[in-house]
Amino acid sequence: MQFKNFTLDQFQIDAINSIEKNHSVIVSAATGTGKTLIADYVITKYLPLDKKIIYTAPIKALSNQKYKDFKAAFGAEMVGMLTGDVVINDRAPLLIMTTEIFRNMLLAKDPQIDEVTYVVFDEIHFLSDIERGTVWEESLIFAPEHIRFICLSATIPNAEEFANWIASIKKHTVDVVKYEKRAVPLQHFVYDKMLGIATLAELKENMKIPEESIFRVRRGRGRDHERSQGLDPKIHLDLIREIKDKLPAIFFYFSRKNCEIHARELAQRFDFTSPEQKSEIISFIRSRVPEELRNLESVRRIREVLPRGIAYHHAGLLPILKDIVEDLFAKGLIKVLYATETFAVGINMPAKSVCFGGLEKFDGFSFRYLNSKEYFQLAGRAGRRGIDEIGYVFAIVDRHYTNFEKVEHFTAKDIEPIISQFRLIYNTVLHLINSHTPEEREIILKSNFDYFLKKKESPSVRIMSTFHNRVDTLQKLGYITDDLTLTNKGKFSLHIYYEEILVSEIFSTELYKSFSVDELLVVVASIVYEPKGSDYFSTRKAKQTYEQLIKKLECNQYVAKKINRTSLLRMIRTVLHWTSEGSFEELLELCNYEEGDIIRFFRRMIDIMKQIKRATKDRNLSDKIDYAIGKIDRDVVRVEM
Repeated sequence: MQFKNFTLDQFQIDAINSIEKNHSVIVSAATGTGKTLIADYVITKYLPLDKKIIYTAPIKALSNQKYKDFKAAFGAEMVGMLTGDVVINDRAPLLIMTTEIFRNMLLAKDPQIDEVTYVVFDEIHFLSDIERGTVWEESLIFAPEHIRFICLSATIPNAEEFANWIASIKKHTVDVVKYEKRAVPLQHFVYDKMLGIATLAELKENMKIPEESIFRVRRGRGRDHERSQGLDPKIHLDLIREIKDKLPAIFFYFSRKNCEIHARELAQRFDFTSPEQKSEIISFIRSRVPEELRNLESVRRIREVLPRGIAYHHAGLLPILKDIVEDLFAKGLIKVLYATETFAVGINMPAKSVCFGGLEKFDGFSFRYLNSKEYFQLAGRAGRRGIDEIGYVFAIVDRHYTNFEKVEHFTAKDIEPIISQFRLIYNTVLHLINSHTPEEREIILKSNFDYFLKKKESPSVRIMSTFHNRVDTLQKLGYITDDLTLTNKGKFSLHIYYEEILVSEIFSTELYKSFSVDELLVVVASIVYEPKGSDYFSTRKAKQTYEQLIKKLECNQYVAKKINRTSLLRMIRTVLHWTSEGSFEELLELCNYEEGDIIRFFRRMIDIMKQIKRATKDRNLSDKIDYAIGKIDRDVVRVEM
């Protein structure tokens, strides 16, 4: 079978046959095998029939790439994009959006949902994500029965179980299509300072030899023979030197700082481009970077390495710089890219080799080894279909500290199943009360994946207990009455999708009226801000403003208890600097956030304020919010949108 000049593999044909039967499809296939062609088929089939297709993506970079790809394939008028901060052609028949937006459309009963035939969930394994999994699960639970799903993931060990759950709650057939063979096979190696490139088995065998003998063997190859305690921070240079015939390479580090430092170190030693390529890269950067951004330190830093065919990519970069790096990489002008793991999520940008700077990551609580899904998500970028016969994967290890049993376990095969992270939030409870009968509520609440898995073992109804506890709290706070009718506060909170009770207590009551626009922006910032231990924000001369804000916030007992006071103090100077027309360069000196972090943070503030505007019927508040958004949405923030 041919489609778009490709001869389809059997798994693609099987998926298309399921689509022709109007079934949903779970596609579990290795990276690089052509899963997205199945989504392309659905789009090609239904767009001419005036039907809507929704394509959800877990990260902004993937949304941007899909928007570009689909616009080129189907025309700009046919494609739209909806994220928290970008709205483009929102009535288009093909809409790319975050899963959060899709979930919110479902709960709000957006009329467009009636026109949707298929929803594509790219990287469906994000349903297992601790922070965002609930949104993905609710998107499946609340979707009307006429919608069909295409769920894509590299590997889903429990795909049949997952499909049975969807079929049980949606009352239609859900087929599973699996294809484990990669288009380009992978070869996995470790890189040890003394031994060099080896298989894991070779390294384990080598460790039985006295180290003094290894030093004598390696001395003739010009190695650094000093024993190290832990990894040599410049060992990546040795690895790149050994795989110069296996470039381009993506070098994954779980640290933004390391990505930038190592890119600069490599640029001091290596130059991978010809004079013609250098000229092309420099011209490309000049054409893409707006005048107002060219003097930023981050722009200068990355311009130093790009002409040498070296780059770095992480969430703290300005969005325009990430786009430039992605485009240059796609053009084949980047030979070594140092990247954090976000580069590997769904973006179709393979390389000949993938390198790991280490196999441990900090997950917010502690350092741990990667799990098998994380490892293969990154390793799967190795090997370009139609170009490479083999994809190479190299992981730097330290023989003295590596747990080889664990490494052997998670690098052998992707064994991580999809699990439920469902938790009942207040916004969902309010929507259930507002739009569903008691019988429907119980059916919906018992539709989550966790309940499906556990009900055979124990027919527990704890989810209903959780629901009733949430209802009790909402009644005490005045969001619903004793007969389960939403009050004005409850109706307001329906439209707030983050910290809904805290936001509603401030903006659906008289409390907001006591604040100036700038003060409201500081309060919103403190709600949006997610503190990390390494954060620095200048609080010099902020104490008086802080005390004034606290005094006003204490007029509401719930707000006084729930507002994060440390966050409030940290936000004052940063936010007020920006709202008073301060420069972006000076803003960077007030905190240790990177440019991309600041822009993303301000966009999140704008998103919350737009939710508040949609929620309110108070014209004064609406005008105040418009003015507040205008004070944030300027210069670099506005350009980047």
